[in-house]
Parts: sequence; C-alpha cells; structure tokens
Amino acid sequence: MMVLADTPIWSLALRRRPEHLHAQEQQLTQALAELSREGRVQMLGPIRQELLSGIREEAKFRKLRGYLRPFTEHPLEMADYEEAAQMNNRCRTRGIAGSAVDFLICAAAHRRGWSIFTTDQDFQKYSSVLPLRLHST
Repeated sequence: MMVLADTPIWSLALRRRPEHLHAQEQQLTQALAELSREGRVQMLGPIRQELLSGIREEAKFRKLRGYLRPFTEHPLEMADYEEAAQMNNRCRTRGIAGSAVDFLICAAAHRRGWSIFTTDQDFQKYSSVLPLRLHST
C-alpha cells in the first residue's frame, strides 16, 4: 500500500539531527527511510510547501528542496477539494475542527487508497469520523 507521509514525519527525518531524536522518533524516521526505499512514499504539494516554509538560510532551503524533488507530487483535483470540504463538515458536526491542509491530506489519501503516516494526533480524531487508514510502524 502507498503511504502519504505527513509534514511531522518528514520534519523528524529532514529537519532534526538524528542525535536529537528519542528512540520512538528514530523508529519513525527509519520507517520513512524503508518506505522510501520500497518506493511507497507519496507526496502532495501542500506537504512540500509546509516542509520548505520557514527555512531562513538559502543553502539549507536548496538542500532540502533538492532532497524532496525526487518524490513525485500527485496533483490535487477538484474532487479532492470537494471531498476535503465534506470531510471538514462531517468532522465539525461532531465537534472536531481541523485545518484545510489536514482535510486535503485526508481527502487525497482516501480517494487514492493510501494510508497516512503522521504523528499529528488530530488525524486520530479525524479517523473516528472519517474512513481513513493511518499507517502504523
């Protein structure tokens, strides 16, 4: 199964030093590396943008951009945005709020049959209402 790696997972692997990761975080970065070697990691534009945002040094920006370039970006379609809005509405009626980007991730993954690999606990809440598959290591 293909796996959509969310921003927090990428950040652990690419924006933090390995020696600053605790055991569980190291396990997550190793899982991302394995999924990458297997060709199962998927990328979306909003995730790429989040990862590249806030990097002040141009050299670091270029290095991270270069590392991410081999990961093909799957274009979002009108149906992704429409489903994201429906998912947002379903969650809100149950008292669960989320960001537009989170619901785009949910919709894109659901429509393509991907699981979502994240440490963001909001996705646990979303999955109590939405038909999501969360990747576990």
